[in-house]
Formats: sequence, C-alpha cells, structure tokens
Amino acid sequence: MEHNEYHNPVLLTETVDGLNIKPDGVYVDVTFGGGGHSKEILRRLGPDGKLFAFDQDTDALQNALKDDRFELINANFRDIKRFLRVYGIKEVDGILADLGVSSHQFDVADRGFSIRFDAALDMRMNQNSNISAYEIVNEYEEKELARIFFDYGELKPARGMAAAIANSRIKTPIKNTEQLKEVLSKFLPPHRSNKILAQIYQAIRIEVNQEMDALKEFLEQSLTLLKPKGRLSVISYHSLEDRLVKRFIKNGMFEGEPERDFFGRFEVPFKAIGKHIIPTDKEIELNNRARSAKLRIAEKK
Repeated sequence: MEHNEYHNPVLLTETVDGLNIKPDGVYVDVTFGGGGHSKEILRRLGPDGKLFAFDQDTDALQNALKDDRFELINANFRDIKRFLRVYGIKEVDGILADLGVSSHQFDVADRGFSIRFDAALDMRMNQNSNISAYEIVNEYEEKELARIFFDYGELKPARGMAAAIANSRIKTPIKNTEQLKEVLSKFLPPHRSNKILAQIYQAIRIEVNQEMDALKEFLEQSLTLLKPKGRLSVISYHSLEDRLVKRFIKNGMFEGEPERDFFGRFEVPFKAIGKHIIPTDKEIELNNRARSAKLRIAEKK
C-alpha cells in the first residue's frame, strides 16, 4: 500500500535526466521514500536494467515496487557499498540522492520532525536507532549543544539557547516539542519564530541522524562505486549539505585543495554537469518542500 503522504518527488525529471540512463544499466536511488524517483528510473530502464534503492526508514518499505528489476534495501546510504556487495554489485552507472526529510516524516506527528505538532522529542529517520532528540536535548553537554545549534542550525544565539536548555533540564527533563519551544521562547520573536524553530529542529535532526557524517561516507563510496562516465545526481535542502556536495564534486574532497603537480595542475575525479538546478516557481507552488532544493549533477571521469 502506498502512503499518500509521500508527496511529489522534487525536481523529478531533472534529477533522473541527470543520470543519463542507459537501458541496461545498474542504478541506485539511495533515498527511496515514496518511490517517485525510483518509478521514473524504472520507466526508463530496459528489461536488463537493474535498480537498487535504499531507505533506513521502515515506513518506506510499504512503498516497495513490484518489479523484477527492483530491489529495496532497508539501510542507511552510508552503508551503500557493503549492501551492494551482498548482491554482487561492485560498480554502478548512476546514483541518485534526494537528501533531507521526506514529506511523510514531516506529516506524521509522532515522529517529531515538524514544528507544526506537539510530539515527543524523537526525529529518528531509522526508528531502531537508540539516540533520539530526547537524548540530545537532555543529555548532551551545554558546550556540545551550542556547537550543534551553531554548526548545523546556523543560529547566532547558539550559546544562549544551549544555556537555556541546560538550566531548564536540571529541574525537569524536556520531553516534547512544546516544552522545547517554551524553554527557548525568548529566542523566538513572533514574526520569525517558525523560521528559527525550523533551524533549531534542523540542527537537532542532523545530530540525531548523523546526517553530515553519513553524507560524507556516502559521497566517498559513490566515487569508488561509479563506473567511468557514471553519474551522480544529488538534491540538497540546506547550505551545509550543498557545500559538502559542491566541494566533493569540485575537488573530490571536503576540506582543502587537491595536491598539484609540478606544473600546478591537479586531477579531480568528477566533472560537474552544468550549473546547479533549482525548481521553477510553478513547482514550488505545487510542492512547498521544493523551495530550498538545489540539484547538482556530476560525471565520474
């Protein structure tokens, strides 16, 4: 049964076009969700093509597609290489990733992803994970909380927010999203409260799901999995993710510059295909989730 809460996939045509699909190729959709991108890939594959999809969220398994060319793996994309090896796959023709939270995760109140609902502090994309937002808010040291808010939420009053949480949880644990809003209320001016709350939630969610580490591991493995001329198509939703993707495509590394030879030249593993792509106003109107999306496409040299 397909969840109707999985909305339209973002930049569907552009992302799949970016893979430059060969009918008999092997492709991977590492963020399966409602299966929108996967359906489009299968539509373009011939009878000998193969598509593997990953999703760490067990809810997504209910959307598995009935197709002999398709295999859905319930795992985090940071383990892409290990799981593909189980199926005897050592190299692929293209990899697609639509980062961020699925519409379904935002729309199910008790998952705790959305600022719209009062819910337990959870935010786990993998519901079997033993660290949730509750542990981060109630058990992380104040200094560490401040770092998360500053680095992942890009919040200027990060230290003040961390101090407010640390002072409040001494008396009683912060158990749900309403309590968290209450504790941080002085940092939430009415005209900007939703934007700031979204940044606070984003910061906690990234830490809960170790999203930056997972993204780095995924990108490094993608490079070794892709065949020469294989394509990588990645949609990101905030500047932290986009910066990592952009740097990796440009330099094949996340920090610093590649080593240059005697003549000042350096080899990089990818070639960027075109400039980044953003959704049209019409797509944003139809799908609000698309508003901050940015697609980058790269080809392995």
